[in-house]
Amino acid sequence: MAHAKTDPRVQRTRKLIMDSFIELSGKKEFKDITVKDITTEAMINRATFYYHFQDIYDLLERVLSEVFLINLNSDIFEKNELNGEAVTSIFIAITNFQKSLSNRCHRGYGEIIARIIREQLEIIFYKMLLNRHSTDGNQTLMVTASMLSWGIYGASVEWNRNGKEVPPAEFIKLIIPTILYGIELQPGK
Repeated sequence: MAHAKTDPRVQRTRKLIMDSFIELSGKKEFKDITVKDITTEAMINRATFYYHFQDIYDLLERVLSEVFLINLNSDIFEKNELNGEAVTSIFIAITNFQKSLSNRCHRGYGEIIARIIREQLEIIFYKMLLNRHSTDGNQTLMVTASMLSWGIYGASVEWNRNGKEVPPAEFIKLIIPTILYGIELQPGK
């Protein structure tokens, strides 16, 4: 079965299903899209759909994850160190992803989108932290990656709510020192 996942025909069919879903999501709200709509658009049968995806929610998660990773260009970040430039680029990618979804995705996607962004960021930050600290499986790095993913995602939500007049790069620039170096409390300040 592992070989089937790398079979070009399987990959093409999976991409066809995902592309059909993306096409439909531009025309309908998610709650109105059915498996039948997708199979008709992709010109496949239901069994083929269910071979690739458990259900429409599984398809939604995989499409959003893939689109986010493409938007983020995660391979570049995973090989680099965690620094201000990387944080800025990641933040811009997140805000661009959220803007692109706002045209297609309506209420009901929010929690799924948030979870996908945080999970993908956590993986990327963990790999970047490993590059910096070269420790295998360090629990502290995993917790730090989780904290960073929630923090960057939270900053993007805040930018979406209140800061859209400010370009994302300027918005995140204000908190990069805190992200990278922590909060140092000084007496009397």
